[in-house]
Amino acid sequence: MTSLDPADFERSWPEFLPEDCGGGALSLLGHCPAEPGDGIGLGTLFMFGPGPEFWAEVTSAPEWGPDDPVDNWSARALGHAAGRAGGLAYFPFGGPPWHPFHSWALRTGRCHASPVGFLVHDTHGLMVSFRGAVLIPGYLAPNTGASPCPACDRPCLDACPPRALTGDGYDLPRCHAFLDSNEGSDCLSAGCLARRACPLSAGAFRDPAQSAHHMKRFHR
Repeated sequence: MTSLDPADFERSWPEFLPEDCGGGALSLLGHCPAEPGDGIGLGTLFMFGPGPEFWAEVTSAPEWGPDDPVDNWSARALGHAAGRAGGLAYFPFGGPPWHPFHSWALRTGRCHASPVGFLVHDTHGLMVSFRGAVLIPGYLAPNTGASPCPACDRPCLDACPPRALTGDGYDLPRCHAFLDSNEGSDCLSAGCLARRACPLSAGAFRDPAQSAHHMKRFHR
């Protein structure tokens, strides 16, 4: 089919999801022009992450089960939307090839480097995560927002109990050692304390059960 204009896709993307996927399951977190070095052709990349209804949708979907249900649901939902809109879908899983989602996120103008080094988003804070991107032919200028961190008290810098995630970087072995301890149960059941400490992270509407699912896969 003929692809949509990028501005039209930005306005109407929920209409292209599968019938059993509500628009509240995903959030459009930004867009940026694809560049020749990305190796995917030219156009505008629309980047999607979990929305307020994401976890309820995924856990009631046909993909729910022991075999990568979150990735499988994301591939179906965004692959379907891209196909119907005349675009192409790309994902941060299933590689190689591994697509540069971190670079794409920064190019949207809505994500920035946080004091602890992780990405911070203008509405999802440190809980920002990406389920996929849809490339639509044509150009739509990205946003040019400023980082929210300079005006913040930066509680993320002191929120990690074992000091595994600080302004000096991320000590992965120390993080896993803490998660093995009794003290690490809060992070395992509700998500990283440093990421949750960001005042903007509440905007991600992250279900603690979703965080627990990801933490279990991370710490295994």
